[in-house]
Amino acid sequence: MAALDWSQCAAVESVPGRLNGAWVFRNTRMPVSAVFENLEAGATIDEIIEQFDLTREQILIVLEFAARSLDPTLVPAAECPADAHPL
Repeated sequence: MAALDWSQCAAVESVPGRLNGAWVFRNTRMPVSAVFENLEAGATIDEIIEQFDLTREQILIVLEFAARSLDPTLVPAAECPADAHPL
């Protein structure tokens, strides 16, 4: 996975002394990388939610952040005008 600037994602944090400073979901010890590793292994978002006690919102925020970071031309749905139409 490409190196992302996780400091720009409000859903995660890096705390010195907690999991060696790895990026984790805010107020947890769950590494962000676990979501990507499980998705890569074929797990569904619902399976990850159940296995790691995360919320769908937490996971979607991280996935959207990663997608936007890797392709800055992507615009989050919340920022798209309601009357926008594909070309």
